[in-house]
Amino acid sequence: MSLRASEGLKKKQWIAPVAASYAAAFGLLTVALAQGMPVGIAYGIWAACGVGLTASGARVFFKDALTKRMGAGIAVIAAEVLIIELGMAAH
Repeated sequence: MSLRASEGLKKKQWIAPVAASYAAAFGLLTVALAQGMPVGIAYGIWAACGVGLTASGARVFFKDALTKRMGAGIAVIAAEVLIIELGMAAH
C-alpha cells in the first residue's frame, strides 16, 4: 500500500515505509524458513496473503475495484495454498 501511495516513489515521505515493509516481509520469511517451514508452504502463504491483502487494502484505501469474480479468485488462491499445505502435512 505504501508503494502505491508513493506514486512511483515520487512522494518521498513514503520511501521509508516502503523500505520498512520490504525488510519486514523478507525478515518474517527468513524467520519462518529458519524455523523449518518448507519453502513451498512459506512462499505459498506469502503469495496468497499478498494477493488477498493487497486487493482488499487497495479497495479500502484507494477505492480500487474488488468484484465478486476477483473475490472468488482470491478464495481459489487461498484454497490452493491450503491444499498444498495439507498435502505436505500428510507426507
